[in-house]
Amino acid sequence: MNQQESIVENASSVLPTGAGQQREGFTSIQAINETVAASSAWVALLRQEMAKSIIGQEHLVERLLVGLLTGGHILLEGLPGLAKTLAVKTLAMAVNTDFQRIQFTPDMLPADIIGTQIYNPKDTAFEVKRGPIFSSLILADEINRAPAKVQSAMLEAMQEKQVTIGDESFTLPELFLVLATQNPIEQEGTYPLPEAQVDRFMLKVVVEYPTMIQERMILDRIDHTDSRIQINPVIGPDDILGARRVVDTIYMDDKIKDYIVSLVCATRDPKTFQLDLKEYIETGASPRATINLKAVSRALAFLAGRGYVTPDDVKSAAMDVMRHRIRISYEAEAEAVTSEDIIRKILDTVPVP
Repeated sequence: MNQQESIVENASSVLPTGAGQQREGFTSIQAINETVAASSAWVALLRQEMAKSIIGQEHLVERLLVGLLTGGHILLEGLPGLAKTLAVKTLAMAVNTDFQRIQFTPDMLPADIIGTQIYNPKDTAFEVKRGPIFSSLILADEINRAPAKVQSAMLEAMQEKQVTIGDESFTLPELFLVLATQNPIEQEGTYPLPEAQVDRFMLKVVVEYPTMIQERMILDRIDHTDSRIQINPVIGPDDILGARRVVDTIYMDDKIKDYIVSLVCATRDPKTFQLDLKEYIETGASPRATINLKAVSRALAFLAGRGYVTPDDVKSAAMDVMRHRIRISYEAEAEAVTSEDIIRKILDTVPVP
């Protein structure tokens, strides 16, 4: 019996009920598969719409869909011109919901994002003017250019899904997702993101150059683009929120849960897993890595049309979930060892169920 058959057999026999998860009606893995197939019909349509303006970058597009399905914020890092901003704007156009692009600058104030209180002389009272953060999809362009006070306001919004204006707190939309970009090479006029804020991003996606074939396709498409490409909305907030509820029901075997915990714990205590990495790791991944690995793995299973998670889903999610949660030591920097190198070593060493 192979790995996948074992998971299906275990799932078919019993579906454990987790707190807050509604699993009534799911009596077998086949039932979950059918539900996933029915609720993921929009995925192919959304990919088609995004392909109208995005050539290649399949990994980036998939991770944006994962963000939609999990509600987890995403940090996109890459050199200028790699379609980071275009991908997020295209996604926003394909989702029938409100969207705001916020261009971060060093002179920005928190009020520019969350809003402020304005005095109304007619009523002789202050009234709240809400800022652009009160939208479902937020493109935080070049987020590392904002000063500390702005980052603090963003931190509250991302973690608590609320903002405070004056002495009053306001709840953000249920479908609230921050998709932030940053340039990894330009340091002038930038502020390194605080570790606490970086940890709030479910995924850190590194955007790579297109291939030669894709580059040629980009060149040819530019010649034929006389007008702006029309992106049609294919889903709305209700579809996304419904899909999230289905994602929460996707079956995950106990062995895969143990595998997730092992991967994260290997970043904190590598010797336990016969890994000689202690001198390279300053601090390991936080418990958010464990929680997010579970969520992202389920989302990847959903995108693949499956009602159960495989170890390959976990391995596929590990790099983007953990690369920004491992702080490397000076020894690692001196030897040009990156957090990605550490994760690859862990994935190659920790036994796969």
